[in-house]
Parts: sequence; structure tokens; C-alpha cells
Amino acid sequence: MTTTIPTAEPAAPRSTRRSRPTTTLTRTSGIGLGVTMLWFSLLVLIPLVAVIITASSGGWSAFANQLNNEQTASAILLTIRAAIVVTLINVVVGTVIAWVLVRDKFWGKGLLEVIIDIPFALPTIVAGLVLLSLYGSESPLGLHWANTSMSVYLALAFVTLPFVVRMVQPVLEELDADVEEAAASLGASRFTTFRRIILPSLAPAIAAGAALSFARGMGEYGSLVLLSGNLPFKSEVASVRILSAIENDNREGAAAIAAMLLVVSLLVIVVLDLVQRRMVRRG
Repeated sequence: MTTTIPTAEPAAPRSTRRSRPTTTLTRTSGIGLGVTMLWFSLLVLIPLVAVIITASSGGWSAFANQLNNEQTASAILLTIRAAIVVTLINVVVGTVIAWVLVRDKFWGKGLLEVIIDIPFALPTIVAGLVLLSLYGSESPLGLHWANTSMSVYLALAFVTLPFVVRMVQPVLEELDADVEEAAASLGASRFTTFRRIILPSLAPAIAAGAALSFARGMGEYGSLVLLSGNLPFKSEVASVRILSAIENDNREGAAAIAAMLLVVSLLVIVVLDLVQRRMVRRG
């Protein structure tokens, strides 16, 4: 009579065992994360949720009715159109300015570096006053753009100018010139070198600057108060329309406009962020 000795089943390979997720947060880091999320919630998340709740308090039909108002729709469309056009201009002009500041040496370069940051430091109402003196009814340049739709594009171009420049400039400074020299030695033209080597490296920074430029343009108010004249169906933007709704005790209407601007801005930022991430992976 023979007996069989049971054998233990082979242990599963170590690589197939599930490992518990590990965390690198220490107690101090956890406290820092908690403070960060609390501060972020108080400043951003909770106010945004409050705006959405206020906008939808009367139901989605009331929300749609607020946005279907002809004057409101005109203001929103003008704001979105101006923000898109100015952002596209900034992508081109801002990249060129950054290129000049990094690659060229000329007299007054330091002064130009300071002037570019003026829209960051200058109160927007003062910016509107400056633009009004140059492009108002007594314009020394002969360009009478105040109280016209052109004033919206002009104001947004002024306040959003530095974003693309300041995002692209440090990336240009870090680019290795040896790569460009190698491409030139292999017979590549300057345009080919820029298109195949430089531009892919700059694309993430350009996308980030464009997102900031568009978001700032969507919410701009101060520089438009004096310059645009806030004329309905002509030069009234969404931010001014929000103020008018609040002054008329129409908080639901103001919240509906704000919610629409929020949705559009988030969509554009997400799209540009996806483009930026894709460029980074390809690079």
C-alpha cells in the first residue's frame, strides 16, 4: 500500500501579489496638505459651488432664460470672441517678444523687461485711464476707439500681454544651443530648425500662457469701465453685465452669467492643458 504525501501549492510569484499603496506623507506634510486644501476650499472651491447653486436655484429653465436675454447673450459672445482673438494674438506676439528678449542684445533691453510687467502691477482702472487718453475722443494718435467694440480688444490685449511672454521666456533661456547648431550643420534651414526643434519645446509654455491669457480676458473689468463705455450690444462685456444684474437685485442672473464664464474658461483651460501634456510626452 502506497501513500501519497500532499505537497504544498507553489507560492504565487512575488510580482503577482498586490502591494499596498504607499504614501510619502509625513505628519508635517499631512498637516501642510490639510491647510492647503482648507485654504484652497475657502478661496476657490466653496465660492465656485455657491455661484453654481445660486445660478441653478430657480431651476435650469430659469438659468437658460437668464442667458437667453439678448443683451446678456451679446455681452457673453463679445467677451468670448475678444478673449479668443486676443489670446491668439498673444501667442504670436508674445512668443516673438520673448524670442527678442532672450536671443537678441540691444540698447534699452532692461527697460523693455520692466515695461512688459507693467500690466501686472498697474491697477486696471488706471490702465483704462491711460488707454482712454491715447485712444479716446481726443486721441493724439488719431485712433478714436473709445466706446466701440475695438476698445474691448485693446483693453484685453493690454492686460494679457505679459502672460505668454513670461511663460515662454524662461523656456527659451534653457534651450540648448548645441542642438540648433547640430541641425544647422546637417543642412536644416532656420525655419525647419524652429519648426522641428524649438517650437515643440516651447509649445507647453505657449499653451500655459494662452490659458492664463484667455482666463484673464474672460474676467476683465477694470480697464473696460472707462474705455468701452459699457454700451449694450456694442461694447458691454460679461463682467459689466454681471455688475448691472447685481445692481438690479438680480443675483440669479449675475450668477448665471458667472457660471457660464466659468464653464467656458474651464473648458478652454482643460483643452490647453491636454495639449500641453501631449506636447510634453512627445518631447
